[in-house]
Amino acid sequence: MVIIKSSNVRAVSALIDARPASDPALQRRVAAIVDRVRREGDAALLRYARRFDGLQGPIEVTRREIEKSTSVVDGKVKRAIALAAKNIRAVAERQRPRPWTIRPVAGVTIRQRVLPLGRVGCYVPGGRYPLPSSLLMTAIPARVAGVPEIIVMCPRPDPTVMYAALEAGVSRLFRLGGAQAIAAMAYGTRKVPRVDRIVGPGNAYVAAAKAIVSRDCAIDFFAGPSEIAILSSSGKAPWIAADLIAQAEHDPHARAILVTPSARLAAAVAKEVKRQLPSEGPARQALASHGGIVVTRSLDEAVALVERLAPEHAVCDSMLVAARLTRAGTVFVGDYSAQASGDYVTGSNHVLPTGGAAAARGGLSTTDFTRVTTVQELSRAGLQRIAPAGIALAVAEGLEAHADSLRIRTVDAGGRATR
Repeated sequence: MVIIKSSNVRAVSALIDARPASDPALQRRVAAIVDRVRREGDAALLRYARRFDGLQGPIEVTRREIEKSTSVVDGKVKRAIALAAKNIRAVAERQRPRPWTIRPVAGVTIRQRVLPLGRVGCYVPGGRYPLPSSLLMTAIPARVAGVPEIIVMCPRPDPTVMYAALEAGVSRLFRLGGAQAIAAMAYGTRKVPRVDRIVGPGNAYVAAAKAIVSRDCAIDFFAGPSEIAILSSSGKAPWIAADLIAQAEHDPHARAILVTPSARLAAAVAKEVKRQLPSEGPARQALASHGGIVVTRSLDEAVALVERLAPEHAVCDSMLVAARLTRAGTVFVGDYSAQASGDYVTGSNHVLPTGGAAAARGGLSTTDFTRVTTVQELSRAGLQRIAPAGIALAVAEGLEAHADSLRIRTVDAGGRATR
C-alpha cells in the first residue's frame, strides 16, 4: 500500500475526498429498465430476469422448495445463522422506538405512536457468493418492528440464503435481482407486490435504481462501495493489514485506509499487506486503486481526517478515540474488535451508509421499518392557554386564516374570549 504524509495535501485529498464517479451511461440504462418494468410489469420483469440473471424457472421460490433445499445446509452454518439471527434480533429489539405521552401545557396532550410499515422489500445481492448475512440484517429488524409482510429479492438464492429466510421469518422470496427487482418492488406488478420501503445493499445498477425510485418509494439510503478507515497509533500490524484486506475483498472499488501518527506502524502495516494480499482478486484491485496509508503529524490530525472521510466503518485503539469519531456508520474499538465480526455475528447492523453519508446518519435499524407519528388532543381550556401565542405567530407570518382558525374557537359570539 502507498504511504502518504499528511503534508502532501493533494495526495491526501485524492484519497480521503474521493467519491464514486457518476456514470451517465449506466444511469440511462437503469432509468430505461425501471421505466420498462413500471409500464410493462411482469413482461419486462421476466425479460430482464432471463437476460441478466439467467432465470429459467418461476420467479418466486415456494415455501416447500425453501424447506427442502435447506436440508443440505451444513449444521455448522445453520448454527452460525441462528447465532447471528439471535444477536441481530437482540440489538433490533433495543432499537425499537417507544410510544409515549406528554402534556406540555395543561389541557394539551401529545402522544407518539409507533406503527410498523405494511410491507417492505429487502434486496440481497447474488454476485460471486451468497450473502445470507445481508438477508438477516435487513429482514430481522423489519420483523422486530412488526412489519407483517417481508419481501426478499435475490437473483440466485442458494440454500444458505433460503435457510436465512426461514430464520428471519421472510414472507416471500423471489429469484430477481438488479434494477428490475428494485423497480418491481417500488411500483408493483401482478406477481410482485408493491412495498412501502426498499432496503439492502447492491451493485451500481441496484444503487442507481434505488435513487430513481426514491421519488415514489422510500429507501434506506444510497449505498456505494464498502469503506474502512482504521485510526491507530499502537495496533498490531498483521491484524490491521488483515482488516484492510478483508474489507477490500468486497469490491474492486472498496476503500481501505489506515490513518496513523506512527511512521513505524505505517511501514509495518504496508509490509504486512504486501505479505498477506492474495495474488489476484478484488482486494488487490481495491487496495491498488482506493487504498492507502496516511501518516499524520498528530493524533488530532488523524481524527480530523477520519471525521472528514465519514467512513462506513471506523476502527480505533480506545474508547477515548472512539468518543471523538462522530461521523462513521459504525465504530470498532480495540485490537479484538475485528470489523468482520460486525459483518456477521455481533448483532449490530452491517447495512451502513457509504460515500460520506455517515456524516448524517447511522446504519439500518428497527426505526427504518416504523412510522413514528404523533396524535394531538387539546381541551377547550388547553387551547385557551396557547391560542394567543399561536395567533401572534400566525399574524407575524402573514397567515391570517391560520389566526382566524384559532380565534373562532376562543372568541364567543359577543367577541369575548371564551373561558
